[in-house]
Order: sequence, then structure tokens, then C-alpha cells
Amino acid sequence: MGQVDVVRVYEDPGRSAGERRVLVDRLWPRGATKAAVDVDEWAKDVAPSTELRRWYGHDPERFDEFSRRYAAELAEEPAASVVAVLAGWARRGRLVLLTATRDVGRSGAAVLADVLARSGPAGGARTGPAGGARTGPAGGR
Repeated sequence: MGQVDVVRVYEDPGRSAGERRVLVDRLWPRGATKAAVDVDEWAKDVAPSTELRRWYGHDPERFDEFSRRYAAELAEEPAASVVAVLAGWARRGRLVLLTATRDVGRSGAAVLADVLARSGPAGGARTGPAGGARTGPAGGR
């Protein structure tokens, strides 16, 4: 069994042995060079749509509705295929979802981690820098 961690790109402690690292933002992290970000994949297709991202605007009062809408987007193609691949990686080992978002706990990456945790026995999801607080499935915060 593996685990899913969400790590902010700018606070990344670095790679651990055997983990798979995936950038899950639609836009490349501002100010970070591609050589500086240790990532195996850039999964733009699982990022929230531009329309949803703009609507949310990182307003904490909109997070619950954002989570619901984003989970619905993740169930549709092309995101659903990528979610299935990520869930498989999470079942086999540690999966690190990288994001540039400041508020990792209320981010698309956190919602994606919860969706992955619910999709199979991935051992739960963790958000924040390595060693951050564990979170359970959506609603368990």
C-alpha cells in the first residue's frame, strides 16, 4: 500500500526513494525553472478547468463548492483517465502531488488527493510539506 502526499513546489524537501512525483497544476509554477522542479510527470489534464479555477479564486468560503465541482470534473475525460493512472501509482507506492498553491489544504491538489484516497487503498492522503498533517477522504477535515 502506498500513500498520497501533497507538497508545495516552493517548499519541496526533495525526492525520497521510490516515489512518483507529479505536478498537478495547469500552469507551470511561477519563477521555477523546469530544471529546478523534480517531477516525473506534469499532469495538466487533472488540474481544475480555467473557468473553475477563476471562479474559486482561492476564496475559503467557496472551497466546499469548488471541491464538489472539481470532483465532478475529475470524473470526466480527459481527467478520469489520468486519475486512474495516478490511483494505480498510489496503490503501488508513494505518490507526491506537487502544486504551487499557497493554501495547500484548500487546493485542487488536496481535492485530487482525497479523490485518489477514496478510489482505493492508498493509505490516506497527506497535505503540506513532507511530514504535514494527514487528511482523510473529503469531508474528514
